[in-house]
Amino acid sequence: MENDPGLETGALAGPPHLPQSIADVDVPRSFLEELLLKILYLSGPFTFFDWVRLARLSKDVVDELFQRLRKEQLCEVTGMVGNDRQIAITSQGRSRARELLSWNQYAGPAPVSLETYARQVRRQSVRNVEVHPAIMRNALAHLVLDDQTVTRLGTALNSGGSIFLHGPTGSGKTTIAAALPRVLADDRVWIPFAVEIDGQVITVFDPLVHQNFPDSGPVKSDPRWVLCHRPTVVVGGELTIEMLDLQFNAVTRFYAGPVQMKANCGVLIIDDFGRQRVRPEELLNRWVVPLDRRIDFLTLAGGKKLEIPFEMFVVFSTNMNPAELADAAFLRRIQTKIKVDVASEEQFREIFRRTCDERGLRHDPKLADELIEILQRKLSEPLRPCYPRDLINQVCWAARYEGQSPVLDRETLTRAIDTYFLSGQGAGAPKE
Repeated sequence: MENDPGLETGALAGPPHLPQSIADVDVPRSFLEELLLKILYLSGPFTFFDWVRLARLSKDVVDELFQRLRKEQLCEVTGMVGNDRQIAITSQGRSRARELLSWNQYAGPAPVSLETYARQVRRQSVRNVEVHPAIMRNALAHLVLDDQTVTRLGTALNSGGSIFLHGPTGSGKTTIAAALPRVLADDRVWIPFAVEIDGQVITVFDPLVHQNFPDSGPVKSDPRWVLCHRPTVVVGGELTIEMLDLQFNAVTRFYAGPVQMKANCGVLIIDDFGRQRVRPEELLNRWVVPLDRRIDFLTLAGGKKLEIPFEMFVVFSTNMNPAELADAAFLRRIQTKIKVDVASEEQFREIFRRTCDERGLRHDPKLADELIEILQRKLSEPLRPCYPRDLINQVCWAARYEGQSPVLDRETLTRAIDTYFLSGQGAGAPKE
């Protein structure tokens, strides 16, 4: 699929306007009639406007469909509630609805067509977002990063493509990856409840992933779309190759979109890459084409292949050597590789100070110096950015156990070090 030069693009590209007739709706009339009947069977009787609200269609479209269903004696008007008609299903309608539910139990908001979905995703691709230094500094202000790393991260985000964060354990790769979506936090995108293709339904909107934007959008916008923040999907060691394809529910007989479909127009983070249940080379082979051409191919249960946009910023985070995880052909497709290394002494002191402030503890610069001395001289440990947080957490947990307010001093820090590091690696008393 290619970008349509006539399409509006940008941080917020509006969805199609509210369809005012069935001819304007991008899914077949028969599918909509069957959907309305299933909704009525499962949730009715209700008023006409309840039907409109549940189906997420305009009142004119629902009225057209209602007239057809009523003519076929599948539903009827049983009275009035104020100025609104009360709609109920007939016995003939119940029989038909049960038959429809045996084929497909989807009875949610009306879906959009695959073609409309693909067009909208490309209109609001992350590639259309411009990131500048001020935005990066503001979004990453809570992290202690050097200017060069921030610049590289901002450059990668402007590509709208992918990035490889690698480096030793505890260096902050996951924290950085999780912070990148903050750069896009003010952006809004439209996410459909579901997509229809050849009578099959794929659900896309996931309340665990897609956060509604406070503004519900223009009054005349298509209610089959939800205005959301750009999504963030994080997968770690639980990732399997099956999670990258359509998830067919044998009971409900419709599909849930895979992780990359839910992440479209946002950020997909593959954390601890190389430690998934799927072998790295299998995952990389699966995504060679999507990363290169920005399209993915999914398969319906009957074997039909679907072409889906792959429009997200992908973050691979690993403490393994990238050269051992992927071949040159794949690494070429990830054009930004950033090594996230251990902290300098200056950065370590700043992380220590900020962690104290976050936990409401008195900050003693001398204590940070002594911790650096212990780590480097006694434990032969690098200055991992995770150590201040992990050790101060130990201090706070111990205080909670003892029923006391946490106090960070040489004694409590020494206890934390002895608890945190392996036996025989403990620090003993800090040097005088």
